[in-house]
Amino acid sequence: MFAIIILTLVCALTYTFEIVFGLAGTILMLPLLSFLFPIKTLVVYSVLPQILVAVIGLARSPKKIDRRFMAGMLVFAFSGAVVGFALFYYLSVSAFQMLLATAITAVGLFLVIAPHRAKFNPAGMRVMDILAGTSQALFGISGPITMTRLLATFPDKNTVRHYAFAFFLSMNGLRAAEYAVHGTYTDEILWMMLVSAPFLAVTLWFSNQLHLHINEQVFRKVVAWMILLGGLSLFYR
Repeated sequence: MFAIIILTLVCALTYTFEIVFGLAGTILMLPLLSFLFPIKTLVVYSVLPQILVAVIGLARSPKKIDRRFMAGMLVFAFSGAVVGFALFYYLSVSAFQMLLATAITAVGLFLVIAPHRAKFNPAGMRVMDILAGTSQALFGISGPITMTRLLATFPDKNTVRHYAFAFFLSMNGLRAAEYAVHGTYTDEILWMMLVSAPFLAVTLWFSNQLHLHINEQVFRKVVAWMILLGGLSLFYR
């Protein structure tokens, strides 16, 4: 129970980051909790807070979704997810952790050096969608890839955030269903979800409003460095 209390407190903090700016929740959560829980257990568990973030963020946003645009993203992301799911179940624990640490460190380094400067042609955007789907299925993480792709598409921060949540909700819905079909949820993971869900839901409902008051530029710099340090800490782990 002590470990689940720590899990709930850490997730309340890290997913507050995610609901405000659309990324970093799982990336920050994994290295902080990998000393208490196995990495793959945390990746499976992360489907709960990510769905809560997306549902609450969308419910409290006045923006609307262009269904054709979102459908185009999801078609390519789902194709990438097929590869990600296959790798998730067949990679050894050590290989999974090394690949995860490398991916998080690379994303953190990119965000620190060149935050949101990427520009993509239509083909490049579809490649990003595929990579986002693969990363979401494999690691439970697609925020940095998705946000980079959306920031190269839309100029408005709130529009980017809204589309990111719609993408995350769809991808995590797929992930939740796949885990159920494959029998991935253990009694431990279900207990973690049951205990932490009410506290996370209340915290995220009120945390959502923070994006209206926090200086985005400073916050993104903090997140970028935390992602980089989180990836490096997984190498040490």
